[in-house]
Amino acid sequence: MARRRGLRPEEQEIWELVARTTRAMHPARPKRTEAEPAPDKPAPKPPKPPAGLPEFRIGTRAPHAPARHDLSPTIAQQLESSPLRMDAGTHKAMRRGKLAPEARLDLHGLTLAEAHPELIRFVLNAQSAGMRLVLVITGKGKDRDTGGPIPTRTGALRHQVPHWLRLPPLGPAVLQIAEAHLKHGGSGAFYVYLRRHR
Repeated sequence: MARRRGLRPEEQEIWELVARTTRAMHPARPKRTEAEPAPDKPAPKPPKPPAGLPEFRIGTRAPHAPARHDLSPTIAQQLESSPLRMDAGTHKAMRRGKLAPEARLDLHGLTLAEAHPELIRFVLNAQSAGMRLVLVITGKGKDRDTGGPIPTRTGALRHQVPHWLRLPPLGPAVLQIAEAHLKHGGSGAFYVYLRRHR
C-alpha cells in the first residue's frame, strides 16, 4: 500500500485558496457547556384515531360486547330477493300461513351428511305423490360463535337446506322456497312449493 505524501508548498498554497471559497455543507453545531441546560422539547401530540373509531384513552373501559358484523344477507333476505315463480296470491297466502303443508320433514338432530339424502328422498317422493306444499323443519341452530375474527353462522342445516333445494336433483322439482310462518316454525322451517309432477 502506497504511503500518502504531504503537500508541497505550492500545492498547499493552491489548496488554501480553494478552501477559502467553499462553504460547509453541514455547519458545525455549537457545543453545549456542562452548566447550560438542554432545551425543552415539546411533548409529542397523540395521534388522532382514524375516522369512525371512538377515541380511546388509557384508563377507559372497552365496550362490553364486541360488535358483530355479518355483511352477507340473511336467509330471509336471500329468499325474498329471489324471483317469484308461482302465483302471487298463492305465495301471499303461503307466507301468511293460510295454506296447510301437505307433508313435513323434521331434520332436527341430523348431521349434514344424514340430512341431505333424507331431504332428496322426501321432496322427490312428495312431488311424485302430487303434493304441492311441503314443510321442511331445520331448527334455528345453536349459536356457536366463539368471538373470533371470522363470525360463525348459526344453524348449519338452516343455511344449507335452501342451497340444496336449488341444486340438482331437487332444483327442477322446486318452484319456490320461503321462510315458514310462525305457526309452522318461523325462521326454523321452510315452505317448499313443488312443481306439478309430469
